[in-house]
Amino acid sequence: MNAMNAMNTLRTAVRGPVLLPGDPGFDTAHRPWNLAVEQPVAAVVEAADADDVAALVRFARAAGLSVAVQPNGHGASGSAAGTILLRTGRLQTLELDPAARRARVGAGVRSGQLQAAAAPHGLTGLPGSSPVVSVAGVALGGGLSWFGRAHGWVADAVAAFDVVDAEGRQRHVTAGSDPDLFWALRGGGGDFAVVTALELALFPAPRLFGGRVLWSGEHAGEVMDAYRRITATAPEELTVWLDLLHFPGSAPMVAVDATYLGEQDAARDLLAPLDRLAPPLSDSRRVMAVSELGGITAEPTDPGPGLSRAELLTGLDDAAAKALLAEPIAPLLSVQVRHLGGAFARPSDTPQGPLTEPYALYLFGIPADPAAAKAVAAKQRDLAGVLPVSGRKPFTFLNPAETAADAFTPAALARLRAVKHRHDPHGVFRANFPVGG
Repeated sequence: MNAMNAMNTLRTAVRGPVLLPGDPGFDTAHRPWNLAVEQPVAAVVEAADADDVAALVRFARAAGLSVAVQPNGHGASGSAAGTILLRTGRLQTLELDPAARRARVGAGVRSGQLQAAAAPHGLTGLPGSSPVVSVAGVALGGGLSWFGRAHGWVADAVAAFDVVDAEGRQRHVTAGSDPDLFWALRGGGGDFAVVTALELALFPAPRLFGGRVLWSGEHAGEVMDAYRRITATAPEELTVWLDLLHFPGSAPMVAVDATYLGEQDAARDLLAPLDRLAPPLSDSRRVMAVSELGGITAEPTDPGPGLSRAELLTGLDDAAAKALLAEPIAPLLSVQVRHLGGAFARPSDTPQGPLTEPYALYLFGIPADPAAAKAVAAKQRDLAGVLPVSGRKPFTFLNPAETAADAFTPAALARLRAVKHRHDPHGVFRANFPVGG
């Protein structure tokens, strides 16, 4: 079956909506979350359920086509060109077993939905900064959570996957049933199977304190000093991020974002160095529900263009702190430093393994036009060049100019490629960041 004939018969192969180039709505449906990424796919399919996913995979395999899976397009890299883009947003299973501290979530369930369901039971998943990303997508990328210092990678919490394999068969994958595939799915990306649902552990969160403290940028030096003091002795229940911010039309600002899995009084004691600084512009810290975490950084909840670069830092000593603050961050909008350590650094049977670097750096700007994109990339490159970067990058933070080889050790990448060859030798699946080989 040639590609043109395949596209003409695709609508009869699945029950969910199918959009082809030229169809009303296609121009919106095929776009990734990052509108700066071009994604010229052959078709968009919104699967009705797991059976529909299996039917699509069988169709693509027979037609010699590839399938790229994106619940809502976070993490898109441009690798999906020419594929059938599979949207799994309708796979909305959400089942909780509070006694067992376990959840089963469909591939389309967003982090905020899981948090809202877990909160009334005094439980939490492992959410990142945004409530609108899918739980499955985060887990497939490893996942850096607010609570990772206490509980490790998001992928560490996954106990099982429901998948459709490259032959279109539905399977339940665990460490016991298929240890290599299970290992690869827990942080190696979407290159091996379509995940339709996953089972993961929930964690106790009877008390949570968190929020953002924001100052004028003139106080960045003293805020940095306080941040370094806090993170030097922070217990695993405390996570603190530093943000240098410069939005168009506004003066530079600096913020500290924090969460603490525990009582308010203990959190305020740990964060006391912040209270000895200049009066802030705002302070949103309070006792909160785990379903309210998205409000701390208030990241955009609608698609838009962006240009990012992430690094892992081997330290944040005087020289590194000075380098971060030496010049204005413009044309970047934000420079974020996330404290890692704790459970991240412990053994992990995932492609990433233990994350021993103590800090992550995330640099973000908007490529409004080619000149702005060039300036943003140059600033990111210059900052990374004067900081103690390890050379490794979190897989979940890779940008379109990077590859899986930037995230994994050579040994882990070789094992991922072996899993790919064994489970998808004909390339039915194409991930945002293919493992290659």
